Amino acid sequence: MTMTNSSFTLILGGARSGKSSHAERLAAEAGDAVLYVATAQAWDDEMRERITRHRADRPHTWQTVEAPTGVAVAIAEALTQQPAGRPLTVLLDCLTLLASNVIIALPESCTEAEATAALMAEIAPLEQLIRQTAHGLTPVRWLVVSNEVGLGLVPPYKLGRLYRDALGRANQQLAAAADRVLFLVAGLPMVVK
Repeated sequence: MTMTNSSFTLILGGARSGKSSHAERLAAEAGDAVLYVATAQAWDDEMRERITRHRADRPHTWQTVEAPTGVAVAIAEALTQQPAGRPLTVLLDCLTLLASNVIIALPESCTEAEATAALMAEIAPLEQLIRQTAHGLTPVRWLVVSNEVGLGLVPPYKLGRLYRDALGRANQQLAAAADRVLFLVAGLPMVVK
């Protein structure tokens, strides 16, 4: 799949569906400079190990920005450091962990509306930045990875339901704004939009 200049692709799928690998392959195939935006936080030993493995697996030529929240600000700052006119692919991996980072910081008493509003407040500047780069002189290709969490069972606890609902709404909003939406199943991409 060839990507056009200043495009926005949302890549959805379940856990271990191949979303991140596919996004990384698209980024590598574009031949652009790559800005990899990682949202994971090392909460425990398993996550520390995963983060270490992911860092080692990425090409050394890719610039990495670690931003568990405030991704738009972190990306905008990194964009100012890029050479003018050189095509760039921004790969955000992933919205799923970004949503977790935003929602876990909320008080236990928060409502669904408050959780959704908090995540949308994180997403809105990202959408604005994507729109701004579409009109810039330097071509920017956006790849945003997110889990489709609404296909399984209803979570048995409140925080899980808040998370699922807020992420589902964020995915819908980004899908509406995206030029292209892919859904990964067993490592195979299906074009949704």
